[in-house]
Amino acid sequence: MEIPAQDAAHMARAVELAGRGHGTTSPNPVVGCVVLDAGGQVVGEGFHAYAGGPHAEVVALAQVGERARGGTAYVTLEPCDHTGRTGPCSQALLAAGVARVVIAVPDPNPKAAGGAARLRAHGVSVTSGVLAAEAERVNEEWLTYARLERSHVTWKFAATLDGRSAAEDGTSQWITSPEARADVHRLRAAADAIVAGIGTVLADDPHLTARPTPPAGPAGAGAGGRKPLRVVVDARARTPQGARVLDDSAPTLVAIAEDTDTELKADLLRLPSDGRGLDLEALLKELAARDVVSVFLEGGPTLAGEFLRRGLVDRVVAYVAPALLGSGRAALGAAGVGTIGEIHRLTFDEISLIGPDVRLIARPATQPGREQ
Repeated sequence: MEIPAQDAAHMARAVELAGRGHGTTSPNPVVGCVVLDAGGQVVGEGFHAYAGGPHAEVVALAQVGERARGGTAYVTLEPCDHTGRTGPCSQALLAAGVARVVIAVPDPNPKAAGGAARLRAHGVSVTSGVLAAEAERVNEEWLTYARLERSHVTWKFAATLDGRSAAEDGTSQWITSPEARADVHRLRAAADAIVAGIGTVLADDPHLTARPTPPAGPAGAGAGGRKPLRVVVDARARTPQGARVLDDSAPTLVAIAEDTDTELKADLLRLPSDGRGLDLEALLKELAARDVVSVFLEGGPTLAGEFLRRGLVDRVVAYVAPALLGSGRAALGAAGVGTIGEIHRLTFDEISLIGPDVRLIARPATQPGREQ
């Protein structure tokens, strides 16, 4: 489909606006909206800023008043057609008298979908699929959550140029720079959960907290003070009762095998297991049922290898330091690759300098079910 230049430009702005909601809208999607008047002039812009707050369309229309009549609205996700904590955006667009609505991505949530059909039924011209790939990318965490009914997983690791995440004696602080570590905390703060394995807990006794605290919504609403859930993958409940991950600085969930006997005083999640450990897909589905849209995986080479082997890594964020160790712990453990034909291929999204280090963002070359 050839996209008119004006449609592409206004939808690109809507995608940019949507990105401003990262880290504060969960379990809702990030959405951006641009409204034009009948003469084609931009008169309103908005994005969904926090869960329970006004949706992007409502924010943009509030700036417009009667100028929306006969105009066009560009929205990154199909306007919702249901009443939840807020009313249906399809009705708000109809009430404003918008004549045309341009949508990037249809809503996969059956409870909210149907906005496009309602608009068409009331004589509004609807165009879909404009900058769909860009809108998919900015909203990928929520789209994975909605389509696959599991949490989206970003695996983060830090390593030397030769791929080592720790020295031969196990020490790893600090391979990367203060700038890279600050960037990690920013990404942690935007996630709903931070996941680590029992090996990391026993070796490093991490806090798994995010600093700084995620930003607040207006008047203290939304994600203000929200602390990402800490999740320990610990099939045999070996987490020490005094581990820092069990302190009161953030909520913690310890995932254990359903047949494990334990006296551990913690919020426990019992999961089925197989010969290789806990059922990680079941873990992600249980987390999704608790409104965990995005997971930030920091759980050492063994756990990361298992997530990758099972096709459960949606994005990789790697911090590579200009340093060499030559020996020590590899950043990734066994990941189900027995021969070169089974290699996990990735595509780069971004390569950037963070202080003296390089940050690489990549994703699996094929991601069935994520982009539709």
